Amino acid sequence: MAILSINVDHIASIREARGIDEPDPVLAAGIAELAGAEGIICHLRKDQRHIKERDLNILKQTVKTKLNLEMAPSEDMLKTALSVKPDMATIVPERPEELTTEIGLDVVGDLEKYKRITGMLKDAGISVSFFIDPDPIQIKEASRAGADIVELHTGYYSEAKTDADIVRLFEKIKDAANLAHELKLKAHAGHGLNYINIKRFSSIPAIKEYSIGHSIIARAVIVGLDQAIREMVKLVAPL
Repeated sequence: MAILSINVDHIASIREARGIDEPDPVLAAGIAELAGAEGIICHLRKDQRHIKERDLNILKQTVKTKLNLEMAPSEDMLKTALSVKPDMATIVPERPEELTTEIGLDVVGDLEKYKRITGMLKDAGISVSFFIDPDPIQIKEASRAGADIVELHTGYYSEAKTDADIVRLFEKIKDAANLAHELKLKAHAGHGLNYINIKRFSSIPAIKEYSIGHSIIARAVIVGLDQAIREMVKLVAPL
């Protein structure tokens, strides 16, 4: 059985669109947990364009399930993570000009750096996940770097337009999840998943957790946050 973690960044984005103090991602996190989410995710970017340090600090104090900090592999973010001590840190690539995370982490390009960051986080009692493309080479390097988890980037699959591409890209995710399992890594998945394209994942029991944000917040505009989360929890639970 898989579980659902909710990314509350988009609640913060709505708040920042008006430069005021609502809606509050901390309040949204509480609603998400009551609705059945088993993890809360927030991405503290260098420019703090949505999630602020204030949000992260309060979430650390209030989240009852699991707090997952998405963070760039920078010294500043490492210092923040070691200070706040979330339950889990997901290392993601970050570019100032991107709207959202666009690609997976290139672990191969700087293995020693990722070994050092991973070791420091784990020494502080923080589980470490790498957000990577479903590439067997990157998965093997994530294992060598000491990661506990790989979150497989599902964005290419989610954005595919033709049936052939959808099947091809899905099979890559499936193979990647099975390889992670063989290497004793926990396999998670996220990016672009929604109420329709997630159903196919019933054929990948190796994936134990799904990280979803935008599609749930978009549906919440229509049906409310509690119902939107409960609907996704029902879809994820049988996976």
